Amino acid sequence: MISTSEKLAGPGQNLVQTGQTGCYDESGHAIPCRDSGQDGFFRSGLAWPVPRFRRTGQTVADLLTGLTWTAHANPAEFPLTWGEALDFVRTMNAREEHGYSDWRLPNRRELRSLISYQARRPALPEQHPFSGVFLGWYWTSTTAAINPAYAWYVHMDGARMFYGRKDQDCLFWPVRGKSIVLAETGQRVCYDQAGHKLSEPDSLQDGAGFSGRSWPTERFIPAADTVLDRLTGLEWLRMASLTRAEVNWIEALRLVLALNAELPGNARIWRLPNVNELESLLDCSAHSPALPGNHPFFALREVYWSSTTSFFEPAWAWALYLNKGALGVGVKRAGNFHVWPVRDGAARQGASAP
Repeated sequence: MISTSEKLAGPGQNLVQTGQTGCYDESGHAIPCRDSGQDGFFRSGLAWPVPRFRRTGQTVADLLTGLTWTAHANPAEFPLTWGEALDFVRTMNAREEHGYSDWRLPNRRELRSLISYQARRPALPEQHPFSGVFLGWYWTSTTAAINPAYAWYVHMDGARMFYGRKDQDCLFWPVRGKSIVLAETGQRVCYDQAGHKLSEPDSLQDGAGFSGRSWPTERFIPAADTVLDRLTGLEWLRMASLTRAEVNWIEALRLVLALNAELPGNARIWRLPNVNELESLLDCSAHSPALPGNHPFFALREVYWSSTTSFFEPAWAWALYLNKGALGVGVKRAGNFHVWPVRDGAARQGASAP
């Protein structure tokens, strides 16, 4: 079992914490976090500053990511298509809305960075300073690689992330600035609303802005059984599933605990990744799987459990749909998903691999 004294020192500092502080059983009841192996126990990643947000007039600075958002989360007051949302932001820039001319639609990692996985309706941090938050889908500037006529969006009710047709109506939330904490999504091409590739980049789209921390030239460093991701400092099993069969969520947590029981006492601790750690692997220019083309992993599966409970419905847990690159949820009791352990890389922990 993992004791409190064995918790990792400073894990995942190239990613932000999910915000989850509680732990829950398969029925959704709150339980003590100690030795649970859950997100609320490890709380891996960069801790949120207190206070996290600073509001100045009609803008809000996020002191965690370095991004600046409009204080009102629904500037158009009504939903728009993806193309109309981009045009609305262009108009904002032309009139220097709130004193700035560099507003844009957030990419999917930027919009997700606002999410708290310990909140619902809306899934935003407690005491956030925003107004006009609508409990529905919000556009990102990231086109869905699996079908470029679709773009990624995030639901502010319960934090789901999926893709929808660009010609449907959704809300949008402008952002400005470049984060040195959040990584780029990997998208390098821009598309119009019909899904056609643009000959010239659109500065408001993810594929043109390259917003975020750049990927290292050699991102993945494989060893015999493990792979170090130099972008995040995390180390993954090279064989991307502990079992051939799908398992339920409790079994997934137990399998990782059993993996640690086989290690020598000074070895780094494996854990079931939280939802942010799983998402960090993705390349938004790819699908089936949504991983960088030169990745060294094998035995890939379609859906993976995270250690993060759905606070909207605590009998469910978050999962990564690897072929699509989507983040959804699954019933904890259902044996539907796979297990891909993660731990902090040797370069971070100063320990040798077992």
